[in-house]
Amino acid sequence: RGMKKTILVCMLAMLAIGAYADEEMLKYGDFNTWITRNIHESVLVGGKYQTLYEVGPTGTFDGQRAFTNQGGCPWANSNVYAKVCGIVKTNVSVYPDEHPGHGKCAKLYTHIVKCKAIGIVNISVLAAGSIYTGTMVEPITSSSNPMSKMSIGIPFTRKPKALKFDYKYYSPGDTGRIRETGFSKRKTIPGKDMGEATCLLQKRWEDEDGNIHALRVGTMRHRFVENSNGWVENQEFPIHYGDISRESYYKGWMGLITGDRVFYAKNSKGKLVPVVEEGWASANETPTHIVVKFDSSHGGAYVGTIGNTLWIDNVRLVY
Repeated sequence: RGMKKTILVCMLAMLAIGAYADEEMLKYGDFNTWITRNIHESVLVGGKYQTLYEVGPTGTFDGQRAFTNQGGCPWANSNVYAKVCGIVKTNVSVYPDEHPGHGKCAKLYTHIVKCKAIGIVNISVLAAGSIYTGTMVEPITSSSNPMSKMSIGIPFTRKPKALKFDYKYYSPGDTGRIRETGFSKRKTIPGKDMGEATCLLQKRWEDEDGNIHALRVGTMRHRFVENSNGWVENQEFPIHYGDISRESYYKGWMGLITGDRVFYAKNSKGKLVPVVEEGWASANETPTHIVVKFDSSHGGAYVGTIGNTLWIDNVRLVY
């Protein structure tokens, strides 16, 4: 009887392990450990010490210096150290927060960043919170084309069937959507602001001139329309392979990424260049890179609703 009981317990344990064996947490995807950066902004813009947060092994990375991903962490975010004409300024739109019962999570927040230097500049811009697989190339030296400062996507050759994560979403809803770049008057943008989750699988290659080309292998794009009224746990979003442009669930914003909103990545020469999606790959193609990206606002650079907030935790790939 004792032997039978032991065998039964072992079988149950194996079944329990098997239930989770088809899920893989992205490294640091539980967002329980963070790196803090204390940066002294220039006296001309107030001279304050600002704290920036990066996902990675617990530690510090202080001072006016360019951050590089630590501990093999695949995540970067929209918290940045900028140095323009010798003036040091920061933006903080991603924070660690608490997810009850799970430890920490990532909080992405859309807000206004103000920069006032007496006699030089007095501007404000809208900044959304964003976290993505890749790297941020610091220091930021201009506000033009923010996407060109981010190397988005990491090497990856597997074919998961879904992206799974916990989330909480809040939008004030009634305050409208704006575009504020700092160099033109604030504009009202039609439509409702939404948080967004993206998982793209791409087959990339580089030509002899250093240009990066890509085909879309797998697609998952989801927009958060309604407030979640608390945490939504273990939500699974399917990844669709091949050309999905004729499928019933297809929306225009799930299409190939081209034009002004194209992603950038470092080529073999270390230069940031556009990743041009030139078409849909066949469903049986093997990817070379994965892009996982979360945003508190969906409208692109400098567009969103002030106060839009997206919390993300426990990001997993399902096989």
